[in-house]
Amino acid sequence: MADTRERILTAALHLFARDGYEAVSVSAIAGELGMTKGALYKHYRNKRDIFDSIVERMYQIDAQRSREYEVPELGYEDAPETYQAVSVGQVGAFTRAQFAFWTEDCFAADFRRMLTLEQYRSDEMAQLYSNCLAYGPVRYVADIFRGMMDRGILRKADPELLAMEFYAPLYLLINASDCGEAHERAAKMLDCHIERFFRQNMIGEEAI
Repeated sequence: MADTRERILTAALHLFARDGYEAVSVSAIAGELGMTKGALYKHYRNKRDIFDSIVERMYQIDAQRSREYEVPELGYEDAPETYQAVSVGQVGAFTRAQFAFWTEDCFAADFRRMLTLEQYRSDEMAQLYSNCLAYGPVRYVADIFRGMMDRGILRKADPELLAMEFYAPLYLLINASDCGEAHERAAKMLDCHIERFFRQNMIGEEAI
């Protein structure tokens, strides 16, 4: 049963990314999988239930990846102490992993494409896009940079502006990969950006 639920999520998300959430019906999802609507309803109540499960899965993956790279999993308000222990090397490794995730993982890439389409049609989707791909990551990086400034690793500056400066090239390169930009070249450009950014803003000689 778990495999069937996964197949439904993956197929539905692919259709949402291609055609848009509103345009896709439960019948279309079932047809994509060669099953009846009745069979699909044994696993999910309706299309909204499928969508909510997709979002929940993305948050689970994000939390798992945070644990893997030992960067904060919870928000700053819930666990401020975790933002005081992040190293430059961890930020670099996590940033590279984020690029690979959003561009190489089929589930993540479809989720990103769905939100890119739907952000203009729904306030809820626009907020989700911002939380996952725009201002949410900027706030997250700003909180990490604030901790680094407190510890004397980064030069004092407006942490949010510094986070925007750091995150904007990552955002650009992720989206450039959808526009024919060679993935390997984009990855190398990201490496150069990370190294240059920290060389310019670090006080000490911590490993990047």
